[in-house]
Amino acid sequence: MQWTTICSKDDLVKNAGVCAKYGDQQVALFLCSDGQGEEVYAIDNWDPVGQANVLSRGLIGTVNDTLVVASPLYKQHICLKTGACLENVNSNVNAYSARIEGNHIQISSSAPA
Repeated sequence: MQWTTICSKDDLVKNAGVCAKYGDQQVALFLCSDGQGEEVYAIDNWDPVGQANVLSRGLIGTVNDTLVVASPLYKQHICLKTGACLENVNSNVNAYSARIEGNHIQISSSAPA
């Protein structure tokens, strides 16, 4: 798997999203902390329902134990691990493997493990 450094960990905000450029597209990065550790998630920033690059501005939460971001436009829930839209299978987004490597945030175009 080939990894690309996309930003510094210092660029992220815990339990919130930020937008970053990955190639020619925008990705939404989320640094989630549960008090025991941190994990980073990466999905497309494009909201297929609202037709805008806004998912990085959504609220993180859980729906039936699934970690999601709620779109700031129409409030559909996107799974941070898979990119699946819980309300509409036709509104899924790409999810990327992501990791914290030292102080770097890296993503890969391969599907998340």
